[in-house]
This record gives sequence, structure tokens and C-alpha cells, in this order.
Amino acid sequence: MSQKTVLNPVQQNWKQKLFTIIFEADTKAGRIFDLALLFFILLSLAIVMLESMKSVKAIYGKELVTLEWIVTILFTIEYVLRVISVKRPVKYITSFYGIIDLLSILPTYLSLLIPGSHFLLAIRALRLMRVFRILKLSQFVREGTTIVLAMKASARRISIFLSFVVLLSIILGALIYVVESGVNEKYSSIPQSVYWAIVTITTVGYGDISPITPVGKLIASFIMLLGYAIIAVPTGIVTVELSRSARRDETNTTACPNCSAYGHDPDAKFCKYCGHSLE
Repeated sequence: MSQKTVLNPVQQNWKQKLFTIIFEADTKAGRIFDLALLFFILLSLAIVMLESMKSVKAIYGKELVTLEWIVTILFTIEYVLRVISVKRPVKYITSFYGIIDLLSILPTYLSLLIPGSHFLLAIRALRLMRVFRILKLSQFVREGTTIVLAMKASARRISIFLSFVVLLSIILGALIYVVESGVNEKYSSIPQSVYWAIVTITTVGYGDISPITPVGKLIASFIMLLGYAIIAVPTGIVTVELSRSARRDETNTTACPNCSAYGHDPDAKFCKYCGHSLE
């Protein structure tokens, strides 16, 4: 029979204190930790942006690399402490925040194996997503949860609406191709014309392709006006769901000590994801 590892009171108390500091922000130590984390996240992002500037990198390249390693080592220590402090490390490692935390430190270590990999800069920029770990706390919990619930509730209607927009873009693209293809070489194919229809219907208007015939301009004018109505539809759908979600009960800021999940009901005593006690 398998035996479970039982922590003695001293070890358990140490882990609980560490968990409170790292995952909670209702204490002074937790707030200081989050502020320090925010500082290093922004510092890391500044390093990534400065490294992309050749003129700055040519002068301060070594200093930027040193700072990057310092930040990476600090993030690595933080990641290890997060894994240690939770009761189910695998649950945290495979969670959304766990994956983001891991991706925030991997690129620097991978650069030792793959020198000069510029694509790693984009991966390191994912560290900015760790800001959500801080914004999820205190007064931001309810607002964040409201937006997530509204997006989930609107997902089906928005997907149906987007399918309609795609079909409409294909039809209008094929129509403009028939009208312009004989006299305008820019409308060289239906896919190219569909691209123009999407750019126009979303009111982006790059201007790289434009109709020259009177009928083509008439169609373009119709699509431009249609674009304003189309943009308003998903906004209205999400707004309705936001107003509904805003009337629901607020969530609390307690993190589950077992799986580190957030977003529980205000009167919840057990985690709704793993069933562990929140006390």
C-alpha cells in the first residue's frame, strides 16, 4: 500500500506562511511581494525592448545580458518557491499561471543551447502576462471574473456571428472580383478580393487595394457602411452579458492552498476545482 508523506507541524507551518506570502495579497508581506514581482516583470519587459534596439544593444549589450540573467534567476527562485508551497505541485505546474511562469524563465536558459535565437525575445515578452497574477487580487478579482463570465456566455453567439461575417466577406469578395478583375490587376484572384473585403468590412482600410470602377466603388461604399453595423453587434452582445454578470455575487480573493486556484464564491469554504478546504 502506498503511504502518504505527512508533514510535521513545523514544515506545514513554514509552507503555509510561504503560500500566504506568494499567493495572497491580503497581508503586508503579500503586497510587498506582489509589488516586487511587478517591478521585476516591468524591468524584464524593458530589457526585452532595449535588446531589440541595435543601437542600444551595441553599447549596453553586456549590461542588458547581466540584468536579464539576474531577473531570470529571481524568477526561477520564485517559480521553485511556488511549486514548493502548494500541496499539489503538478496541478500548479500544468495550470495557466504555472505554464506562463515556466515560459517566463525558459527562454534565457534555452539561449545557452540556441545562441542568437531572436524568436526567444517574443517568448520572453510573455512575462508581461504575469501581471494578471497581481491584477487578479483585491478589487480586481470581481472585475476580471465578470469579464471572463461575460466572454464565456457570449462565445456561442459571437462564433455564429463571426461565421456569418466570414461568409459575407467571401460573397462580397467574389462580387468585387467579378466587377474589378477585368480592369484592375490588383484584384487578381478571389482570395485577394476576399482579403480586401475583410479589410474594408472591418473598417481597417489599408489602401493597398482599392476599386476603380463606379460599380466597384458603390460596392465598397456599401461594405464600409455595413462595417459600422457589424462592429456594433459583438460589442452589444458582450455588453449585455457584462451587465448580467455584474449583478451576480462577487468572488473572494482567497487562493486554494492545494491547487492555487482563484475565483471562489464569497461564502465558499472549499475549493470548487479540487474540493480542498479554503480555511
